[in-house]
Amino acid sequence: MPSLAEHRDGRSGELSAPRLRVDTPERAGLDPEETRLLVRDVVDLTTGVRPWAAGAVVVAGRGPVIAVQKAAGWAVRYEAYDPERDAGVELPPAGRVRMTVGTPFDLASLTKLFTSVAAVQQIERGTLGIDARVGAYLPDFLGAAAHGLTVRQLLTHTSGLRPELPLYDCADGIERLDLLRAEAPVGEPGTYVYSDLNMLLLQQLLERLTGRTLDVLVHEGITRPLGMTSTGFGPCAGAAATEDQRRPWAKADRGMLRGVVHDENAWALGGVAGHAGLFGTARDLAVFCRTLLAGGSYGPARVLGPDFVDLLLAPPGLGFAVDQPWFMGELAGRGAAGHTGFTGTSLVLDRATDTFVVLLANTVHPVRRRPDSSPRAAAGTRVARAVR
Repeated sequence: MPSLAEHRDGRSGELSAPRLRVDTPERAGLDPEETRLLVRDVVDLTTGVRPWAAGAVVVAGRGPVIAVQKAAGWAVRYEAYDPERDAGVELPPAGRVRMTVGTPFDLASLTKLFTSVAAVQQIERGTLGIDARVGAYLPDFLGAAAHGLTVRQLLTHTSGLRPELPLYDCADGIERLDLLRAEAPVGEPGTYVYSDLNMLLLQQLLERLTGRTLDVLVHEGITRPLGMTSTGFGPCAGAAATEDQRRPWAKADRGMLRGVVHDENAWALGGVAGHAGLFGTARDLAVFCRTLLAGGSYGPARVLGPDFVDLLLAPPGLGFAVDQPWFMGELAGRGAAGHTGFTGTSLVLDRATDTFVVLLANTVHPVRRRPDSSPRAAAGTRVARAVR
């Protein structure tokens, strides 16, 4: 018999995971008072003279039920940043754009999760070995090959590679690729150091292995079968604005950004990168979370088998961070998995309670500031306390 999380697909007779539907917190098995407070908290994040974010969207639920979906604030509020006043230059009211539940965001490092799923799909197919050496697939990447870096080390940020390289300062794509090819670990392989370079090398490996670019792999293997029609690599019309990107606070002089990737290295690489570049909506990310909570299936679509979802999400996580209270709050502690993004994005899914929360915000609009993940942790705590 199928479990409560499954039903028979009428066309094929095969097991099919239920799609998300919008319903009440009570129908989701969530405390309505805690979900009300979650909505209140998110609205409060976007108010005041110096809000946490110009705008935000939260989508949360349990099982196949979306119990919370709320947009607050502005997708576009400022035309520039004034460094002398350390304040944004606000657009006139007619020029601002309200945030909606359907507003796409620059997902920043949430892109890493999709790169990781694409890699685990190849592991499931037997075309990629998780403990295989990167040099076996990329022999011309001499730094990684000489130090015997493995696919697992890239996926768990234990390669010893430094956090990033200044690819945005390179003259052209050849110079950027040469830097990546030569890059060797600066730390002891096996020691955790969070690095964008892990996902850039993984991107190169996947593209060499499959003969397809990362954007195609993500579209064909993840977003298209799951019906995530609002998720893809940019440019993205109508996206929430990010930063008035200028030196000295940024690494490039690009002005106010909207619909083009914020990350300077992803921008230098043409907008498609293993560590950043995806745009998407909170509702699409809820589908992504639900798929993993259901063992890799959504409706009739299957992107991973349950054993490989376990491989992806089991501690320490492949691409995913596991049990991190600093952004998960009280959802952490039982195997919750998720990630954050520099632009203000985050998602958490908890298999122990079958819950998820997606919080997307443009915290870098109009300018980047010291990161503060306490609102993300508070959202996770609200959802954890809402579970009945």
